[in-house]
Amino acid sequence: MQSLWDWFSDHAWVLGWAGTALVLGTIELTTLDFFFLMLSIGAASGAVAAGMGAEFIVQLLVAVGVSVALLGVVRPIAKKRLLKPTPSSFGAAALVGLNGVVIERVDAHRGLIKLAGEVWSARSYDGRSTFEEGTTVGVVEIRGATALVLEES
Repeated sequence: MQSLWDWFSDHAWVLGWAGTALVLGTIELTTLDFFFLMLSIGAASGAVAAGMGAEFIVQLLVAVGVSVALLGVVRPIAKKRLLKPTPSSFGAAALVGLNGVVIERVDAHRGLIKLAGEVWSARSYDGRSTFEEGTTVGVVEIRGATALVLEES
């Protein structure tokens, strides 16, 4: 029967790679950037190679190869899908940049447009332009409950 010491010495590289994977995985939990996760998976691959009896150089090549492949292929995809930025504007501010259609003549003082399925009061942004019914306008700014618009270019 094998002693505990002999078992540890026989599996030293497996334990080393597994420990490295655990440490890198823990670091990933604090960064959430998918960088250390890819390195952790690479180290776990090194542990698998060590468990299969591969020489150290093969273990190292497996760990580095898997890490580089994951960093180059999987990480960009994961970041794009999972770390989508939060919208910078919400509510009425999110309407800036959208187009609306004039439903009642818009000038420097009054008017109505259909914007995002709702009727909004509107004024011309420059204070000089007028837009007739049916004209498509772009929202430049929202002030209170009034959209300031210019003709769509």
